[in-house]
Amino acid sequence: MSDFYQNGVVTVLHRLGQPNTEQLEHELERYAKTTPIALVLPSLYSELERPALKRIVEILGEVRYINEIVISLDQASALEFRLAKQFFAQLPQRVRVVWNDGTRIQALLNTLVSHEIDIGHQGKGRGCWTAYGYVLARGQSQVIALHDCDIVSYDRQYLARLCYPVANPNLAYEFCKGYYSRVTDR
Repeated sequence: MSDFYQNGVVTVLHRLGQPNTEQLEHELERYAKTTPIALVLPSLYSELERPALKRIVEILGEVRYINEIVISLDQASALEFRLAKQFFAQLPQRVRVVWNDGTRIQALLNTLVSHEIDIGHQGKGRGCWTAYGYVLARGQSQVIALHDCDIVSYDRQYLARLCYPVANPNLAYEFCKGYYSRVTDR
């Protein structure tokens, strides 16, 4: 069986015409009252100094349908962890920075390893799973959205279109993945 096999229905939701971002956000605010939405942001500390994340945080400050934001922080010292907490403190949502290099998370990972549970290599994937575990353990959100912190062209529409198919109770989607263009000189 191919690596690309997917169980269930996979739908491509094209953007046909100009979406009404305000209408999507209004509906999401209504849905979020009964189906709270968490946003996971995997981030390297170095991304805090880049314009993309500064713009993302500025825009997230205006979003009213996100219940909580969990930043999965990698490659950060103790000082950088404290600076990251200050950086994200400007957001009006409930914010938690999960410090993947910190002693508490490392102790948790070591416990898993001692029970022969494969935790994989350090990186965005493991950091995302750690953040998902945090959101699920809290039990305060029913939808988890995730996006990168390096989206230079980020706007409110990206997040609304990412959350809408899963948060809308009239749709039967359990998963939604958004795509955005990456332009690089690498």
